[in-house]
Amino acid sequence: MPVLRILIAGEGHRIFFLACDFISQGHQVTIVTPDAAGGKTLSRRLKALVIVGDPSNPDVLREAGAEDMSVVLAISPRDEDNLVICQSALRLFGVARTVALVNDPEMVDVFQRLGVTRAFTLTHLLATIIERRVETQSVLNLVPLDEGGVNLTEIVLEAPSPVAGKTLAEVRLPVGGLVACIIREGRPVIPGGDTRLEAGDRLTVLTQPDNHAAVIRVLTGEGRRA
Repeated sequence: MPVLRILIAGEGHRIFFLACDFISQGHQVTIVTPDAAGGKTLSRRLKALVIVGDPSNPDVLREAGAEDMSVVLAISPRDEDNLVICQSALRLFGVARTVALVNDPEMVDVFQRLGVTRAFTLTHLLATIIERRVETQSVLNLVPLDEGGVNLTEIVLEAPSPVAGKTLAEVRLPVGGLVACIIREGRPVIPGGDTRLEAGDRLTVLTQPDNHAAVIRVLTGEGRRA
C-alpha cells in the first residue's frame, strides 16, 4: 500500500480519530486547525505535524506544505470553509485529490461540480469507514481510552501476517505495545512469552498514539513501504 501525505483541515474531535486511523495505516498526516488548545492536544497525542491557523487561508495551507500533499481532507463545521479549502488545494497547490465533509446533504453535488474530488455527509463518511473495516477485517475497532492517551484495538491475524506462527517472545513489538488477550476458537487466552500466535487469532492490543501505527504494522504487515 503506498504511503500517502494527508492534510486534514478543520476542528473538533473528529480530527483525532481520522488522523489516528490514517497514521495506523502508515500514512503521513499534517493537521491544520484554528483551535489553539485543540491543536496543542493533538500535537501531544499524535505523531503528526500540527499547525494552528485558519485552513481557509492559502498562506496557512502553504505553511503546511499543501503543494506536497497526496490528499487534502476538509472537515470544518462550515461548508463554505470546506469548499474554499478544497478549491485552494486544487487551484493554488495542484492537489489532485480533495475530500470535503458537507454538513448540508443538498450541497454534495454542488461541491463535486465545483471540483471537489469527493464530498461526503457525515452519515456517508461513517458508512464508508465501516464498509472498509468489514472488507479488510484486519483491524476491527479502535477505542481511545484515557481521553485518547491509550488505544484498545482488536486485530484478526490473517495467514499472511508476518507474526503468524511466532511466539510473543519472538515478536518485537515497539515499546509500549502489549498483546493483552487472545481469542482463539471462541476462548480467551491470557498470553505469555511462549504463546504462539496463529492465523485466525483475535488479538486485543494496547498501544499509545505515538506507537500505534508501528504496532499495527508489526502484527499485520499493513502499511509497510514497498
